[in-house]
Amino acid sequence: MITKIIDDNSISVIPEDSDDLLSLRRIIKENDKVVGDTTRVLKQDKDYARPDKGERIKIRIALTVEKISLDDVLDRLRIGGTISESSNESVPHGSHHSFILKVNDGITISKKKWLPIEKNLLEASNNQLGFVLVAIDTADCGIARLRGTHLEFMPNIYSGSGGKRYKTNFNIEKFFENIQQAVSSIIKEGDSLVIFGPGETKKRFSNFIAKSQKYKIQVVEGIDSGGEDGIYTFTKSKTMQEIMSDSKLAKVSSIIDEVMHLVNKKSRKFTMGFDETYNANQIGAVDSLVFSDKAIQEIDEQKMINFLNDVESKGVKIYSVDSSTDIGLRVTGLGGIISLLRYPVES
Repeated sequence: MITKIIDDNSISVIPEDSDDLLSLRRIIKENDKVVGDTTRVLKQDKDYARPDKGERIKIRIALTVEKISLDDVLDRLRIGGTISESSNESVPHGSHHSFILKVNDGITISKKKWLPIEKNLLEASNNQLGFVLVAIDTADCGIARLRGTHLEFMPNIYSGSGGKRYKTNFNIEKFFENIQQAVSSIIKEGDSLVIFGPGETKKRFSNFIAKSQKYKIQVVEGIDSGGEDGIYTFTKSKTMQEIMSDSKLAKVSSIIDEVMHLVNKKSRKFTMGFDETYNANQIGAVDSLVFSDKAIQEIDEQKMINFLNDVESKGVKIYSVDSSTDIGLRVTGLGGIISLLRYPVES
């Protein structure tokens, strides 16, 4: 999340992915003020204008928040309330309106007092590591950007190579140029470039891109497939946990592995599902917690948001995952919420 402090009460934000929208859902509360650009239909005051027809115009408004909710796929945030200020005098103050906030939309949030947990959520979203993953072989190349636990794929790039049995005018330099162009369109300042795949093509591409671009590059051995399959193989591998140990995805993967280890040991130092985790949190036993987007959809949204904020206020490390990765699907399959505990708790 891109943030800018305006003053003691106001912070401007631009969410960069669905994880940021979820953080904003936890931050924005009733009676906060949200300022942003939106569109509104205004009746035309012209001769011969149809009485049921209006003109949709772009305006900037300040909204006193009354209701906030995520949509079904968590890629939009609906913020409803009453208009307190407007850039257009035709828009009456006190009328109701809703913002539909999407990734890369900017708003300013004003609060009478920012709570520590709210500032921590902004800071955590602002400091997430980004990785561009490149799974390459001579036939095709898969590219995805990993930020937090969200994986955003680009379309596969194909080389046009006909393989050993066919004679072609295959130009690997042109293939590399196409990949470089795609990487440049998705990589952001501070991101690391991680390159893997079968054979020596990954090293050749690393040398090629290092000549013209100053990326932080890491070439990884042991992933023997390219394309989209190679990306998925990498995100499920122990290699990912080792070379990206500080990343959110690696930490979540480690928590899942530990939970499964405790299951096999028949230990009670973990929970699965909302009720188990809620009860463990009530007695302060939760050490770290992972939840999937499915949990937000299947449990009363406000109840879930209140629960997450209460857990985090106790110093618990919380991680959200979505269905863009195999790890997110695994958490969904384990009840949508899992946690590691400080001490065993009887169910």
